[in-house]
Amino acid sequence: MPYLFNTPDQKREMLETIGARSVDELFEQIPASLQLNRPLDLPAPRCELELEAEVRQLAGRNANTANRVCMMGGGAYDHFIPSAIDEIASRGEFYTAYTPYQAEASQGTLQAFFEYQSLICRLTGMDVSNASLYEGATAVSEAAFMAMRVTNRYDRVVMLGTVHPEYRQVLETYCLNLPTEIVTVPTPNGVADADAVRAAMDESTACLVIQHPNFFGGLEDAKALTDIAHEFGALAVVSFDPISLGVLSKPGDYGVDIAVAEGQSLGVPLQYGGPYLGILACRQKYIRKMPGRLIGTTIDRDGKPSYVLNLQAREQHIRRDKATSNICTNQGLLALRATIYLSLLGPQGLREVAELCCQKAHYAAEQITQIDGLQMMFDGPFFKEFAVRCEHDPESILAKARDAGIDIGPNLKTLSTNGPDNGFLVAITEKHTKDDIDRLVNVLRD
Repeated sequence: MPYLFNTPDQKREMLETIGARSVDELFEQIPASLQLNRPLDLPAPRCELELEAEVRQLAGRNANTANRVCMMGGGAYDHFIPSAIDEIASRGEFYTAYTPYQAEASQGTLQAFFEYQSLICRLTGMDVSNASLYEGATAVSEAAFMAMRVTNRYDRVVMLGTVHPEYRQVLETYCLNLPTEIVTVPTPNGVADADAVRAAMDESTACLVIQHPNFFGGLEDAKALTDIAHEFGALAVVSFDPISLGVLSKPGDYGVDIAVAEGQSLGVPLQYGGPYLGILACRQKYIRKMPGRLIGTTIDRDGKPSYVLNLQAREQHIRRDKATSNICTNQGLLALRATIYLSLLGPQGLREVAELCCQKAHYAAEQITQIDGLQMMFDGPFFKEFAVRCEHDPESILAKARDAGIDIGPNLKTLSTNGPDNGFLVAITEKHTKDDIDRLVNVLRD
């Protein structure tokens, strides 16, 4: 980033323009007790050469997937990102574009969003997709609120215990000052029991929130759970892994009403936790209750195809307190990355990535569970992620792997609400080689 500075003349000109005598005058409104009244405790000035060397040294302390092996699970994954994504998404036309409030002047951006929506609908089997939401956790919460609006039920949301615990925490924050009760169905076996779910449902429930594959990597009986939600007039909300749809059934195929996801795996770097991409798709009949933006096509006055920002009156900047959501950032640059990723891979490429993840994860699970003191936490099928139970504190195991340059986890003892079991997650993607997996096994065995 270029170094920008203001000359004394420029400062003086700015102060004259706003009618201030000095910079200090701008801070007079701050109470004296809150003012520092001394110079900041900063190191001595450095020349550009020294400053660049120090910043590079500090940056070098950051761990990254170029010099470590990341097998951490829990919602963000180290998938391969084709270089074409960085090349296209870094173009100035996209990289510097702002939210298209003046849609007619943003045809390129709107076209990219329209393509994103089309790809998400094809991926999920749903009728319509927005463009887009913050990330996976808020996508779940927005879906729950959308279900409340659709059903006109605001008292109750039922969520499986296998849903990501941080997703549950975000929904609880959303509902903090509302009368909505969030009911969590215990899942001691790592997947939901149909009878327990049915017992938790009633006629006041707005929706049932399912994660498939779930937080522990297990595969839920999503079709049966969706049917249970519908028995009570509630909507079925599923949080899915986009990569898993290369081999698993689409949410639309088993009757889900609202499908949401964390889109980080679609060409978005890990980036120390964000920014990420929230995906939301739904049935056509619920389109006017959907949060976020919706892009459509039309014909301009010259008869040429053009793109428009549809239903924007639902948005915060126009509807204010009557808006369906306070979502006001569409994560467009991340949606663009997902669009490029899905376009590059196509259906066959996505299937191959999913198959590699699944096959390598099962090899890893087989090898890890041959180590004394380690075993699968749950029986049943899984996709690319699995939970390992251990006899001792998981942190010592995670630390051993960490010291060897391999990151696994998170520690389920501190994160999961499914019980006090000692355990951790391992997630394997198409990037991980047999040598990577064997090295992890050898480290854990020592």
